[in-house]
Amino acid sequence: MTTGQHEFTTDADLEWCYDAVHGVSRTFSITIDRLEEPMSKHICLGYLLCRIADTIEDAGHIPPAEQTELLTEYDRLLDPESEQSVEAFMTDVEPWIPEPAERSNDWDVVAETPRVLRTFESLDEEPREIMREPVRELVDGMAMFTDRYADEGGLRLQTLEELEEYCWYAAGTVGTLITGLVARGASKERAAEMRDNARSFALLLQLVNIAKDVESDYHEENNVYLPAEWLAEENVDLDAVTDEENHNGVTNVVERVTGRAETYLDDAQRYLEVVPEQHGNRLSAWAIPYLLAVGTMRELRERPEDVVEEGDVKVPRAEVYALLQQFEEDMSRSRLDELRATMAEQPLHQ
Repeated sequence: MTTGQHEFTTDADLEWCYDAVHGVSRTFSITIDRLEEPMSKHICLGYLLCRIADTIEDAGHIPPAEQTELLTEYDRLLDPESEQSVEAFMTDVEPWIPEPAERSNDWDVVAETPRVLRTFESLDEEPREIMREPVRELVDGMAMFTDRYADEGGLRLQTLEELEEYCWYAAGTVGTLITGLVARGASKERAAEMRDNARSFALLLQLVNIAKDVESDYHEENNVYLPAEWLAEENVDLDAVTDEENHNGVTNVVERVTGRAETYLDDAQRYLEVVPEQHGNRLSAWAIPYLLAVGTMRELRERPEDVVEEGDVKVPRAEVYALLQQFEEDMSRSRLDELRATMAEQPLHQ
């Protein structure tokens, strides 16, 4: 990437990046609020770099061939050996960015790609280089998937194996980034255990998102992540996942995806039990998203039909506040079992 830009980074740029994360992700907003410097800065920028690619990949109005090319260009932008310029990338992506009055927070981040990149490049070399490879793996994976399903106009995942391959690129790579940052200075044994369980932590969160977002993924992004092989067993066509006559069949598949997510709970919890609190890292930053996933799975088990009938299955806001209260003081890791068991059965605020 041709830069020299980091010389012009200001505190205002970093402040904008923090505000941007709060605008695009409730979960990562909670995480970053719980972290301290320098970890909060590193996770904020790593997340935004990934979000730029994710927004392009999710854009239903961009033809798949264009998506693939934009993602490939963006990957070159992240390559320190490449001559790709930020200006050239912005020239190619700008025709697809909605007008300011119609622009989502996600597209605001894409529009500010130069600001995100120059703030990232201003980081110290060690964290910056830990982050670069997993971000590029995410971008490459998304380009591969948009290219794979270019003829369909949107993703149409076929098997459980392909779903989990997608989850790896969308979330497992982020888990690698996080683990690389938080494991610095940890013992070899602890770092190895984190790496062993990072995939489970990431797949748990991503599978829960896929189970609860079927309606918006199809209507807003033209993507179907539920495995086609499972939908076929319910006689559901991939392009009819939200049709009323298919609610029962899709509900059954949502329950199966939720069940698959549950298989990753124990290893994900083990990740939390060994994550070190250093470099500004805090257990609560990752324990809260984990426990919110537990609560969301409870809601999915109790009312899976709402995924397709209402397109809205999530933990009650009062429960989110109750969970945040649990972490107002530093909480012992030993309480993870207790909170997980409680939230698996009933809303925490009750």
